[in-house]
Amino acid sequence: MLDAVYDKFVERLVKAARVYRVGSSEDPQYNMGAVSDSAAMKSIKEYIEVGKQEGKLLYSSPIPEGDFYWVPLTIIGGTIPEHRIAQEEIFGPVLAVMRVRDFDQSIEWANSTLFALTGGIFSRSPEHIAQARREFRVGNMYINRNNTGDLVSRQPFGGSRMSGVGT
Repeated sequence: MLDAVYDKFVERLVKAARVYRVGSSEDPQYNMGAVSDSAAMKSIKEYIEVGKQEGKLLYSSPIPEGDFYWVPLTIIGGTIPEHRIAQEEIFGPVLAVMRVRDFDQSIEWANSTLFALTGGIFSRSPEHIAQARREFRVGNMYINRNNTGDLVSRQPFGGSRMSGVGT
């Protein structure tokens, strides 16, 4: 996140995350269900611990008790490209937030990761959008929209670098 808006963005991001509720995916009052199995739960929880050591825990949601594979929605700030949570794929609700000085550095840092399945930007600047189209190296790039939930059989699933099946 750009330095000039980082603090305000993080404040609003955490407020928005507090609205999400973790619980049974069969109950429409919940936004997020359990993960698929114990191995996924263990891996995600390990990444959360790594993130707490590398950066600063900004938010971790409450999770229900019970026999399902619950993990909290987690936001880690103070992340830099060298951190594990910035370099490895975490297939769970863990968000690493980076503070960059400008848009050029954001593209540089995003392109420094080993994995690049998807990436997204939000910008009102036509110049930044054009720059992202030229320089941001990801399998699927999303501009000013949600960057999850691609359309099966309508969008390619190739990834880039070590993600997916390559470019």
